[in-house]
Amino acid sequence: MLDKATPVHLSRAILKQMMTPYQGSRLTSSICQLLNTFIPFVLVCALMYASLSWPYWLTLALSIIAAGLTVRIFIIQHDCGHGSFLPSPLANAVIGHLCSIVTFAPYESWRRQHAGHHAHWNNLDRRDRGVDIYSTCLTVGEYQAAGRLRRLKYRIIWHPVVSLVVLPPVVFLLLYRLPFDMPKEWRRERWGVYLANLALLSVFGILGWFLGFTNVVMVHLPIIIFAALFGVWLFSVQHRFEDTFWARQENWTATSASLRGSSYLKLPRLLQWFSGNIGFHHIHHLNPMIPNYRLQECHEASSALQVAPILTLADALKAWRFALWDEPKDKMVRFGDAVDGTFASSTADEKLRKMKNGKRS
Repeated sequence: MLDKATPVHLSRAILKQMMTPYQGSRLTSSICQLLNTFIPFVLVCALMYASLSWPYWLTLALSIIAAGLTVRIFIIQHDCGHGSFLPSPLANAVIGHLCSIVTFAPYESWRRQHAGHHAHWNNLDRRDRGVDIYSTCLTVGEYQAAGRLRRLKYRIIWHPVVSLVVLPPVVFLLLYRLPFDMPKEWRRERWGVYLANLALLSVFGILGWFLGFTNVVMVHLPIIIFAALFGVWLFSVQHRFEDTFWARQENWTATSASLRGSSYLKLPRLLQWFSGNIGFHHIHHLNPMIPNYRLQECHEASSALQVAPILTLADALKAWRFALWDEPKDKMVRFGDAVDGTFASSTADEKLRKMKNGKRS
């Protein structure tokens, strides 16, 4: 693992040169991934409809599998948004739009908003650039200086029941249906939201007409809810963990933010398959043009690419506790660390030690 005190010695140009052989799509691999994802998804959905005559818990059990496949479809949509899944921009757009009918995430607007995440992730001076709540945080100093109402609001939002259970389905089912947070000049993205809604109404209207609207809700609602829960957790945890990296603009570089502010999430092989290898998140941020099915291959190609913080599944399941960035200590901390009596003194001690060390040098 990369020591935070150690600078990233290799330049971005050298790292990019290492990764160049792995960027760009392989048409055969992309087609295989489409087939081994969409065909199982359709089959599991068919089984769910057939299972409705049995106890509903069986349908719900199958919905977890379908939700995992939905996350995998979302990774395909994500790669299309980066232009890495297929050789043709038009083909990427077509597949990306088709994926959005399954994922409920409008392709055009999500792609542009996600580009903002890639431009400013873990940059303390760029948190106002349209990043989502899962890509930002308050510093301890900001939290302590905030009024009671703002602190309460922040704590409510980052309570795990709200941030990891309530909000993800709300985002995918409701907020993505409205272009409320898009600037007026985003005309294409705004129209993309309306057209995505029309596509969803058409597809699920036809399904409801032939299969029954109640059946459609019983099958597809749990799929998108479970997929939202897993997908949002998966993306957020890879930047919000204790030993991540946040920096002010003058100290922020894309290379250091990739290798220190993005994790290598080591998942069991089955979960790695369902999540489309996105656990190699440091590689993805270093070069978004590498398709998901080549991330592991690139990661294993050089030890210089294997220095990102490693999160096990157990680590990731506990990462929700870290909600504030402690600038003096260069790590994320829990709310309790920011409000108990020991924090202020420990922070003061930390600053005092730095001042003494500066005088000695």
